[in-house]
Amino acid sequence: MVNVDTVYQRVLAIANKEQRGYITPLEFNLLANQAQLEIFENYFIELAQALVTPGNESEYSDIVKTLNEKISIFKKYDSALTKVGAFFKYPSDMYKLGTLWYAKTGLLEDGVEIQEINYDELLDYYNSPLTKPNKSRPLYIRREEDIRIISAAAITSGVLASYTKKPSKVEWGYVVTNEQALYNASSSNDFELHVSEEITLVMKILGLAGIVIQRQELMALGQQQQQA
Repeated sequence: MVNVDTVYQRVLAIANKEQRGYITPLEFNLLANQAQLEIFENYFIELAQALVTPGNESEYSDIVKTLNEKISIFKKYDSALTKVGAFFKYPSDMYKLGTLWYAKTGLLEDGVEIQEINYDELLDYYNSPLTKPNKSRPLYIRREEDIRIISAAAITSGVLASYTKKPSKVEWGYVVTNEQALYNASSSNDFELHVSEEITLVMKILGLAGIVIQRQELMALGQQQQQA
């Protein structure tokens, strides 16, 4: 994780160095969450691009390995899904769904993977004795808010999922003393990103702050540093 106070103090130091404007805690918290989300979402774009290019065998410069390491912070495994009505609900913090299993005993090692299909494939699966869904060969259809699991007998529990969660909310908490906002660790939440992203966070927040406080030089500074 990246310490939220360290990032805020660096952002303030750079912004104030040439009297480029003060960034309030409220502004920082909004910009910090936006910056974290942009960096996080860019992992998947970079990963898709890296997977179509030749790999690097070096232990510390393989782009795919590096990106997977950063994404691994957000991965969750063996999370039980809750059934509401006829459908299983996604985890509230889910960003990308991975694999689904049906584990009657609740243990992954006793489970079977649930195969994803589209609605227009369902009839074909039902009409073939080799692919007809049952508890040993369940299927699921993904919907916007939930999942429909298809089996010969109703499955009411024991559905486990692996998924990539969304980053938790960043918060620079503070107390006001002598009209000054002072850092309060107990009410703060750090960035969930990999520690290597600290400099990127600082510069991205500066770039976003330049837009908010309408200082072109501050925005340009953040963009230049990100490119560098």
